[in-house]
Amino acid sequence: MTDITTRIDGAAGRITLTRPAALNALTYDMAIAIEQALDAWAGDDAVSLVILEAEGEKAFCAGGDVAEIYRRGIAGDHDYARTFWRDEYRMNAKIAGYGKPVVSFLHGFVMGGGVGIGCHGSHRIVCDSSRISMPECAIGLIPDVGGSLLLSRAPGRLGEFLGLTGHRMDAGDAIHCGFADHYVPAERWDSLKDALCQGDIDAVAKAAAPAPTSALAAQDWIDTCFDGTLPEIIACTTDERSAKALSTGSPLSMACTLEMLRRLREADAGIRQALDLEFAFTWRALGQSDFLEGVRAALIDKDRSPKWRQTPDGVTKDEVDAMLAALEENALVWEDTA
Repeated sequence: MTDITTRIDGAAGRITLTRPAALNALTYDMAIAIEQALDAWAGDDAVSLVILEAEGEKAFCAGGDVAEIYRRGIAGDHDYARTFWRDEYRMNAKIAGYGKPVVSFLHGFVMGGGVGIGCHGSHRIVCDSSRISMPECAIGLIPDVGGSLLLSRAPGRLGEFLGLTGHRMDAGDAIHCGFADHYVPAERWDSLKDALCQGDIDAVAKAAAPAPTSALAAQDWIDTCFDGTLPEIIACTTDERSAKALSTGSPLSMACTLEMLRRLREADAGIRQALDLEFAFTWRALGQSDFLEGVRAALIDKDRSPKWRQTPDGVTKDEVDAMLAALEENALVWEDTA
């Protein structure tokens, strides 16, 4: 397989994304390969920890590769997308609940599907180039791959802000918001990986430097503005970049994101509950949301002029509840060992 390598290096199982020309965008085969490696190493006493890394300078993983989902979706095939997301989410949950340390090196762009791979492990490392975001509302989806859980746990209403605007967090922001744990300057990464391959998980803390200051930590207006309904949030937001993102995102996706984060926060939810709720939306996404139109406008025709189904003040509670309703026989099925 050319897009990913999995191997044992000393005491470490190493998973390397090797698709740098595509910013290591996650394909279905890559997701399956990650899960297979995790399963193989779970009971292997020779593997004491797992390293997640990626080739290239620009990105750890800039999201899921949705081109095939789009191509099949417009032809009427919704099952491919559902299978992709079902299996991807199972892999995300395995990373979150893995019985051994999982150390992720999150350089460059870490977006969407990249968050699902890199931000659920036990030791999440960022550097000066790190730019982490959940930009799904811009293409008519919702923050998924367990990203909704991370957003729901962010301080104050930063989760709502990040989920609706797709704001890119730098290293300091990512640590403050709970998407990363350690700031390690990039020049220390090779020696740290060498130590990890010798089984020294304590090397992570030893290599870490004080985290850069998070600009988001001082953004009190976010807690004020992002604590209301979608129309209230839009009316309150005067920050130019945030206002633009709110004006161009899918209203249905943004309204569903707000509801998801509030439900997860109130329930003090775990990874499986978050993925269940996300899958309720994504299972319906190709037929009942703005997803195909959002992908068309952003990635296929690139006209940046999506025609959304509703306006922000036109999305009803019933529509949101319908998108997030339990799937029953189509729901995710969790193994006891997942």
